[in-house]
Amino acid sequence: MGAMSPWHWAIVALVVVILFGSKKLPDAARGLGRSLRIFKSEVKEMQNDDARPAAAQQPLPPVTQAPPVEQTVVSPQQQNAPHSEPRSY
Repeated sequence: MGAMSPWHWAIVALVVVILFGSKKLPDAARGLGRSLRIFKSEVKEMQNDDARPAAAQQPLPPVTQAPPVEQTVVSPQQQNAPHSEPRSY
C-alpha cells in the first residue's frame, strides 16, 4: 500500500475523463486557474496592507463625549393627565 504506480494514475485519469467528459475538463482547468490567480492577488494585497507603516494610515478623529442627559421624574398623576397639545406621530 505504498505510493501509487503509473497504472493507478492512468486509471484515475481515465475515470475522471469518463465522469466529466473531455469537453468540460479544459473549462474546469481554466476556471481553476482563474480562481487561483484571484486568490493569489488577494493574498498579496492582504500582505501589502499589513506591511504599510502605521504612520502612513490616517489617525481616527478624537472621540467626543455626548452631553449628559437630564432625567425627569414623572409622577403617576402626571402620566394620566390629559395633554393640552396634540401629539403628532
